[in-house]
Amino acid sequence: MWVTRAFAALYLVAFVLLLIGTFGLFGQERDPLAGVFLMPLGLPWSLWLDGLPEAALLFAAALVPLINLTLLGIVCRHRAVRRRRNP
Repeated sequence: MWVTRAFAALYLVAFVLLLIGTFGLFGQERDPLAGVFLMPLGLPWSLWLDGLPEAALLFAAALVPLINLTLLGIVCRHRAVRRRRNP
């Protein structure tokens, strides 16, 4: 379960950095590479984003790591249930 929480924390930090860099929050200059930290968190799904229009690319790149977070949560929950049944 700690792996899921660590991944969620990394995702949250990367998402906040994306928002700060994309919209220039807190006096930060706009940075076209603000979403670079989200891309590895969304692998392998982020590799499929090449054909999207630029307007949808930012939205999709921000949400793709949620697929991995969901899958990681399902696997951790499944393993926890199996451990409780078979001590």
